[in-house]
Amino acid sequence: MKTSLVIDARAISGSGIGVYLRRLLPFILSHPGFSVRLLGCAAEIEEALGGSAPGRAAIIECGAGMYTLREQVQVPLRVPRCGIFWSPHYNVPLLPVRARHRVVTIHDVYHLAFLRTLKPIEKLYAGTVLPLAARLSERVITVSSFSCDEIVRYTGIGRDKIAVIHNGVDEPAPARAVPGDLPVPPGRYLLYVGNVKPHKNVVGLIHAFAQFHGRFPDVRLVIAGRKDGFVHGIKGLDELISGLGLTGWVVFTGYVQDEVLSGLYERASALAFPSFYEGFGLPPLEAMAHGVPVIASRAASIPEVCGDAALFVDPHDREDIARALCRVFSDDGLRAELVRRGGERVKGFSWRISAERHLETFAQFSHR
Repeated sequence: MKTSLVIDARAISGSGIGVYLRRLLPFILSHPGFSVRLLGCAAEIEEALGGSAPGRAAIIECGAGMYTLREQVQVPLRVPRCGIFWSPHYNVPLLPVRARHRVVTIHDVYHLAFLRTLKPIEKLYAGTVLPLAARLSERVITVSSFSCDEIVRYTGIGRDKIAVIHNGVDEPAPARAVPGDLPVPPGRYLLYVGNVKPHKNVVGLIHAFAQFHGRFPDVRLVIAGRKDGFVHGIKGLDELISGLGLTGWVVFTGYVQDEVLSGLYERASALAFPSFYEGFGLPPLEAMAHGVPVIASRAASIPEVCGDAALFVDPHDREDIARALCRVFSDDGLRAELVRRGGERVKGFSWRISAERHLETFAQFSHR
């Protein structure tokens, strides 16, 4: 008998949680042991899954926005009677749902670790909902051993309640975007992939790039990810760039679709990932899969993910970041070694294996 599984898929079109869902769902939907229903916007789900979702899963319409009071009211009403309800993010319904078992994925506890940087309403939401998400759920999935330790530290739940399941990385598909379609000028560039938030250390990267740019004046810094609406205390970014004499040399692409991002990776000379805090961090693995050398922080989960395949830096030391950038752009031997190690490293990360581990976690509740 199949186990009924309802999945909150409202974030499927976005970055971060959206990537996580888009990569795992094809495997989960094809498993014969589960009858799956997806909660969210039917049009978005069908587009994200290539129109294949209706044949494999029923869709429960739910338009409640993320992190809203409306979702706390509407989601419990929309969840039907089922065996398992899986929330792929910490914004779980706090009211009871008609599921025998609840599973949540908490990717990181950034919102608790950096609580002081959030707006008052964000502090209230994260400070309330995230710890309760861990306590209300029978199983917590997280994406790294680092995040497991942080969840235990900030929520007080037992480690035996947590399943650590690494994310995967895709085999690079041929980029459908040709150079003329990419949102960057021609020439060499250093790539950063991610949103602009304080813990991502984009300001530190821009300062380091200014030092590096003095030695490599032909190289641009391309920042691929959302800028507007995600700046959480980062003000005057354009003024900073202008003041450092980098106008035209730092390019913000905004959010880009997967095929465009693949093209950006393919043409990049290197990836910089200088975060102070990450629960996992996919961009270094994605860059490695595309044969791009990686400069990354020696912080949080990043060494766990990158192993020996990145050139590590102190994210608090902008000169250290600048020196590492110069090394990668001037030392062909180092570049080749980082590319070789990166190619080996990504072999240890698979979305198929990640999905199998998720299904094993769900199966623990199949007959309970």
